[in-house]
Amino acid sequence: MNRLNDIAEFGGKLMLATDIDTALPLIAAEAKSLVDAERCSIFIVDREDNMLWTKFSDGIGRIVISVDSGIVGDTYKTKEAQLVNNPYDDSRFLQAVDKKSGFTTKNMITVPIFDSGREVLGILQVLNKERDDFDSEDLGRLTFFANYISGSIELVLMHEG
Repeated sequence: MNRLNDIAEFGGKLMLATDIDTALPLIAAEAKSLVDAERCSIFIVDREDNMLWTKFSDGIGRIVISVDSGIVGDTYKTKEAQLVNNPYDDSRFLQAVDKKSGFTTKNMITVPIFDSGREVLGILQVLNKERDDFDSEDLGRLTFFANYISGSIELVLMHEG
């Protein structure tokens, strides 16, 4: 079974998730599986305070950053996915998050999650591909996935808000 069929099968599971605390772990597990990543974080946009915060993050507590900071912030501002295979060489990378958590980020992909009005409602971030670096196929797969899950995330966020 190929990866796109896996996404379709995943959709059935996601439809059963009626709250954000159930949906996001499912989404994160699937995102990691799609690109063989070690970790996944899902940032939600707080437009009122101009912040991005993790509603779900593997192995680390809540991360809160300004919409103007980091690679995640750049993804929010540009509305474009980012593939960064040498984050420590990228001036946008927030090394303090790794220092605080004790985790070492080797590579990452960040992808905007759009709402029905094509505004960014969140950012999907995967870290540390198990073998090698992330590539354009991984980026395409994750972009497709973010578009696939966007309606579900928007619905559960509206339901909770």
